[in-house]
Amino acid sequence: MTNLRRGLLAACGLVTFAALSTAAHADEDKALAHARQLLKKAILVDGHNDLPWAIRIDKKAPGDVAAYDLNGTVAGQTDLKRLDKGGIGAQFWSVYIPGEIGSGFARTQLEQIDIARRMIERYPKLQFATTVADIRAAHREGRIASLMGMEGGHAIENSLGALRAYYELGVRYMTLTHNVNLDWADSAAKPPEHGGLTKFGEDVVLEMNKLGMLVDLAHVSDDTMDDALRVSKAPVIFSHSSARAICDVPRNVPDSILKRLPENGGVVMVTFVAGFIDPEVAKIQVPAMAELSRRTQGKSVEEAEKIADEVMGKLKLPKTNIAKVADHIEHIRKVAGVKHIGLGGDYDGNSDWPVGLEDVSSYPLLFAELIRRGWSDEDLTLLAGENVLRALAQAENVSRQLSKK
Repeated sequence: MTNLRRGLLAACGLVTFAALSTAAHADEDKALAHARQLLKKAILVDGHNDLPWAIRIDKKAPGDVAAYDLNGTVAGQTDLKRLDKGGIGAQFWSVYIPGEIGSGFARTQLEQIDIARRMIERYPKLQFATTVADIRAAHREGRIASLMGMEGGHAIENSLGALRAYYELGVRYMTLTHNVNLDWADSAAKPPEHGGLTKFGEDVVLEMNKLGMLVDLAHVSDDTMDDALRVSKAPVIFSHSSARAICDVPRNVPDSILKRLPENGGVVMVTFVAGFIDPEVAKIQVPAMAELSRRTQGKSVEEAEKIADEVMGKLKLPKTNIAKVADHIEHIRKVAGVKHIGLGGDYDGNSDWPVGLEDVSSYPLLFAELIRRGWSDEDLTLLAGENVLRALAQAENVSRQLSKK
């Protein structure tokens, strides 16, 4: 083969490669543009964001809502510009408090609700919301509907009266447990004590149904999931959980539970935390989380944060990607159905994310991935928020029915 011919073939190869690369890039751009347009119309509801806690533990100005300026670029994963870029239409702000502190739950919970409420009131872009009607109204006005979700039933201190008071303050879901067992419910993070829910635990679920507060089963044991599905008269949610069949960690939802969601009407809101998405990351991250929970038992919030910095700062985690998250979404669609999936990123509650999903601006990239996999606009709209809005509307309806009795 002459040098001239080799040169010509090489040139043709380069042209072909360039053309294929350009075409692939154009397809990616087309999918991303499609995703952004869809999220301008659909209401994207995220089930879990820990920004109120990030404000509380901010090293520069702990608990100072004004100093943690969402109009600028902040240290965490959430600010107004990135929320807008991500297409967020409604956000459940987690008013998380750690169960490991062992005491002072009600006071800490009220402080977190106060931080969240003041944060929402501070920014015209955010609109406090408690109902589906509020969410749709905020979306029409171009604002981000802002709801609150409690993370851990330890905050009610075994009191249905406290539960009702939190509802009156605006809380619209409660995760039954976080990383500790309660007197009335078992967590996924600890050895079981009750085999699920006690009789009082069942009463908590039924009181939440009566109030119209969504029962959140993220973080609970399998037996607690089972009991809650048996008892609840309204749809349940998993505000930030993924599929155990793909990543086998206790925090994720087994297929046996996924198969029961159509009857209940519930929704699994897929989380983006790397350790719950990718088995290779989970091998390192999940044991570290268990160590963190053990070492912070009975510690103050300040002490617990120092331990968290120490434990999590040592981790060397492999990278995962958006495709892994899409795999979880598609698995849940396959087992439970497209009407039972949503999204709950868990931003500002962790530090390790799939490449491409590093902050709240990233949602269009995930939708673009699903578009390239052949998802229809109808199914993407259900995933974005209509599924969880339907679940919340059903919970509101159940509340009205039970209140008449």
